[in-house]
Amino acid sequence: MRADKLRELSKFFYVAEDYVDVFSKMGLDSIDAVFSFTGAEDLNKEGLAGYRERICFTPGEAGARLYLKRYEKAPFLSQLKNWFCHRGKGSFGYFDYEPSVKLSAVGIKTYRTVAYASEWGRIFERRSFSITEEIREAKSLERRLPQCFYERETGDNLKQRRDVILRLADFASGFHETGYRHRDFYFSHIFYDSAGRFYVIDLSRCFKPVIFSHRYRVKDIAQLFYSAAGKFFSQTDRLRFYLRYIGRNRLTELDKSFIRKVIRRAHRMKRHDLKHDKTVPYES
Repeated sequence: MRADKLRELSKFFYVAEDYVDVFSKMGLDSIDAVFSFTGAEDLNKEGLAGYRERICFTPGEAGARLYLKRYEKAPFLSQLKNWFCHRGKGSFGYFDYEPSVKLSAVGIKTYRTVAYASEWGRIFERRSFSITEEIREAKSLERRLPQCFYERETGDNLKQRRDVILRLADFASGFHETGYRHRDFYFSHIFYDSAGRFYVIDLSRCFKPVIFSHRYRVKDIAQLFYSAAGKFFSQTDRLRFYLRYIGRNRLTELDKSFIRKVIRRAHRMKRHDLKHDKTVPYES
């Protein structure tokens, strides 16, 4: 996945070189234009904060589908929390972009950011946005698992499933080895393409914690555990995943403690979802 150095088209407005003409033709050449743009599909969902907006559009007939996140009048406290997590001042749009570049640079596949911009007041941001490119021929694991999970069980089929689980463990381990913690590490945010490659998306909350790194690693793995449907992933599969993730053949006492924390957190997530009449994926 490409990680471009973007060109500053105007003050605090950055665009990938191959999209400069594309956006100019669409009139998306200023922050005002991007925030007034309406010709797109609304992707907002229940529970999304009022200062956030998500839409998608396709520039031209053959262009890749693009995803636009707009942030306007974000609460000051939310901005301060963002700066604290990222150990520096930046806009919401910038913090969509920054992790994608750093992860791509070390071989963790993610989306390509093709534009972002920020508009500042005296101290805090007034508004910002990011535009990312669709990962072609890929779907989230929540929407569609590899075909082998849907086929009748055979020796070859089970081998393929185990291979996917082990490669997913390698991907999760590689991601965590960068020091990043996702905080929303569900199957909905892990994509799998037609060539068998994994990608991580939705990096707006992704950060490198100075403290509590272990706690956030537990949270990430609990979210993976929770979103892996019980219909497709057995307890043995989950253990196989964890052993590959830690790179050992046997569990230590520390591993057992880690697993207990993961399960406790998954149970808290379960209670929350049941209270809101939602299904519990790992028990489905």
